[in-house]
Amino acid sequence: MKAKIGFVTVSDRASRGEYEDLGGPAMAAWFERVLSSEWEAVERVIPDEQAGIEAILKELADDEGCCLIVTTGGTGPTVRDVTPEATETVCEKMLPGFGELMRQASLKFVPTAILSRQTAGIRGCCLMINLPGKPSAIDDCLNAVFPAVPYCIDLIKGPFLESNPDICPVFRPKKK
Repeated sequence: MKAKIGFVTVSDRASRGEYEDLGGPAMAAWFERVLSSEWEAVERVIPDEQAGIEAILKELADDEGCCLIVTTGGTGPTVRDVTPEATETVCEKMLPGFGELMRQASLKFVPTAILSRQTAGIRGCCLMINLPGKPSAIDDCLNAVFPAVPYCIDLIKGPFLESNPDICPVFRPKKK
């Protein structure tokens, strides 16, 4: 079964065509490099509106059947940054360790990483991860958390994801 991965760019300017979406392509390029199993992308570019973000997350998880949704943008402290709130609203379980590890990884590069509020959670058989908006930070954060992602998707009855172990090895417990 081919896995579906949702890529959601949350940006007022990119959604209006005033700004080139760099985050969505950066996320997709990272997965192209890392995943060795078959998958397909489901991409969206939407404005910073909580109700709209919630609707897209639900659509990708429930209707499109994405096993993983990664978002970029909307994780900062400004009034318009509401991606974590939307994610928390639609998820049944939150996984705060993802955000903790992503901030820790980003702090190696910028002291303002403490301002980022990325998080992760589960809706049905879908893992949702909020990433920062900067493309280099997307790589840093995915490199930090992805080793746990395929096993998490296994646990929630999603498709079996495999990575290129030379680029980003994943962890699965040894079977007894």
